[in-house]
Amino acid sequence: MNALTDKVQILRDDGGKPAFAVIPFADYQALMHGKPHAEPGIPAAVVDLAMDNNWSAARAWREYLDLTQSVVAKRIGITQGAYAQLEAKNTIRKSSRLKIAAALNVDESQLDF
Repeated sequence: MNALTDKVQILRDDGGKPAFAVIPFADYQALMHGKPHAEPGIPAAVVDLAMDNNWSAARAWREYLDLTQSVVAKRIGITQGAYAQLEAKNTIRKSSRLKIAAALNVDESQLDF
């Protein structure tokens, strides 16, 4: 157990089921003012676009975000044609994936599905 769970007091209802968890106020404040750690997710609509249309993850994200190839290419610093070639691939080199993710403002891991 970690330090936080060692200090939790569980209050039960009349049936004996856990109803509330009481923690020290300082721990509560830390939880409320700290940044929660959340793994980046992939919206179902992005996955649906990729699967329904046989698109790469990069294209599905671009379409979902309503961006043109030209806009994404400009953000990366390449031509639209060069970006179209990248986007058509199902497997993209890590360096390219990082650039595309930054241009789409998504986490790199969100391009891996």
